[in-house]
Amino acid sequence: MSNNAFDQVKVFSATKAGDRIQLGERVTSWLREHPELEVICRVVTQSSDRAFHCIAITLFMRTAEAS
Repeated sequence: MSNNAFDQVKVFSATKAGDRIQLGERVTSWLREHPELEVICRVVTQSSDRAFHCIAITLFMRTAEAS
């Protein structure tokens, strides 16, 4: 398996202001609940129109190898 190979993707997104503020904490909490996963890459995306603003955090992961 290459160093950048991944086998899982998880997307967290929020459009409401309060949810956007809490998004990082949601991601951190989820990662703590899944210590078997190793994040290979993360991408933060923002999109907007006149009425809505969306932030998405996409995690590319693989199951961590046992040591």
